[in-house]
Amino acid sequence: MSLVIVTYVPEGIVMASDSRQFMTVEGKTPNGKIFKVETQGSDSVTKTFLLENQRIGISNFGQDLLAGIPMASHFKKFIEEELTVADDSTTIPQKLIEYFRKSFPEADAGFHVAGYKKEGKISMPYVFHCHINRNSIERRNIKPDGSLAYGATWSGQIDVIASIINPVVVKDEKGTDKIIRTPVAPIIWDAMAIQDAIDFSIYAIRTTIDTMRFQARPKNVGGPIDVLVITPDEAKWVQKKELRGETYGRK
Repeated sequence: MSLVIVTYVPEGIVMASDSRQFMTVEGKTPNGKIFKVETQGSDSVTKTFLLENQRIGISNFGQDLLAGIPMASHFKKFIEEELTVADDSTTIPQKLIEYFRKSFPEADAGFHVAGYKKEGKISMPYVFHCHINRNSIERRNIKPDGSLAYGATWSGQIDVIASIINPVVVKDEKGTDKIIRTPVAPIIWDAMAIQDAIDFSIYAIRTTIDTMRFQARPKNVGGPIDVLVITPDEAKWVQKKELRGETYGRK
């Protein structure tokens, strides 16, 4: 499982993701009984990528191992085999889904794709949510009337952050079927600065990690948090884990 989030505000787009790989291992006991074990595979998996030539960000969520190979490796092949300098934030989502559905049409995995496209003199932001086995591509940063929308979209293990941000539905005091929606103070996304969008994205993932630590449940979100910022002018990493050698025991 994963937790990836895209926060899109007037100044730019922030993409963030955790680094934990959580898997289910199947096997047989000596007497032939089948068993399944949920286990942590790694805390070093990359889930957010920057296409430097196009200044497009892509995050993956859901099933990570396809044919036993991590999604990051498949994604690198996709870049080499399918992308051209002419691709942009509107063509890449369709190419992604078509590429993965050729070999893995039933994969329970998806992507966030975000970036800007020059339309006349204006750089227009695009934020897409894509899913492989649903064969779906949905633009998230637009209202029904066609105007731009600001906010955040998240995928993967979303229950912790959703319970904090979204209104809660409860039964009334008598326990009847009457539903009461408890109000939640709104977040004014349209007025949010890019630094606040960075802080919110980290908060969403860190709060999920810290909450799950104390809950009796699989700890399937964790590890370092990668954060990518995309604006009309540039795309850059705010924080990104790096490869390292041995650090323990050194003086």
